[in-house]
Amino acid sequence: MLNVLFLGTGGSMPTVTRNLPAILIKRAGDTILFDCGEGTQRQMMRCRTGINISSIFITHWHADHFLGLPGLIHTMSFQNRTDKLEVYGPRWAGVPNLFALINPRFEVDFVEVAAGDIIEKGSFFLRVFAVDHVQNACGYVFEEYERPGKFNRSKAEELGLKPGPLYKTLQKGEPVRVKDRVITPGDVIGPPRAGRKIVYTGDTRPFEGVAEAAQYADLLVHEATLADDLAEYAKTVGHATASEAAEIALQAQAKVLVLTHISSRYANANLLLDQAQRVFKDTIVAEDYLSIQVPYRD
Repeated sequence: MLNVLFLGTGGSMPTVTRNLPAILIKRAGDTILFDCGEGTQRQMMRCRTGINISSIFITHWHADHFLGLPGLIHTMSFQNRTDKLEVYGPRWAGVPNLFALINPRFEVDFVEVAAGDIIEKGSFFLRVFAVDHVQNACGYVFEEYERPGKFNRSKAEELGLKPGPLYKTLQKGEPVRVKDRVITPGDVIGPPRAGRKIVYTGDTRPFEGVAEAAQYADLLVHEATLADDLAEYAKTVGHATASEAAEIALQAQAKVLVLTHISSRYANANLLLDQAQRVFKDTIVAEDYLSIQVPYRD
């Protein structure tokens, strides 16, 4: 299971229906939070996700993307957390003061990241990429490592292999012998299969580096703060319009585009959806509490 839960989909200010930016990814025993706008822990409580978060990844240090951290970590302390929490984010001189203010009862380790960094997490990894917003702002690629190819049982039986321990040996990548013949994994196992890929931009102008990072993404979560009529204003504030986000998805050949970071000026986001879908059909606009299961491509 790979689930993406949108806890906050608003822009710089919350609204009645949209909280500030926060996205939760759940995969097996890992729960990862991207950005932590004010009120994120309450959104988690509403969704009954629990707060046993493995890691937190902050895209940049604008208030709407991190002010939920103190409250969330404070609640973790009250719930007697003992595991170390790793918080990743770009360079910011205020980080030491932020965590000193919280003074949690468990270890919080801040890991500074920059574009090009790769963070290994067992069967998946996260890659940091540059965006065009403010100094040191970044986005994140969440990607699973390749899976083994499919086992061709019919082919195995043709080669004289009966179901049993030898199948497992081949699946481990080791050859087996049947009578006078050696059968290799390549004889019965197909090519490796791609893992799933989710890309979260945080705040950004349209940027070639985002399209490169998002190549063939199963899910591209891109900010779309403004409608197309405010394209010039979007340039001055470092944000993207709906059509600009869709152009990035088209360049990246993403499977699905999800628009988020919607300005409080849009009580109804249908205008943004229509503008994006004219460029990239497989677009949806995230609402708070939207949950998306990301399937394997095959």
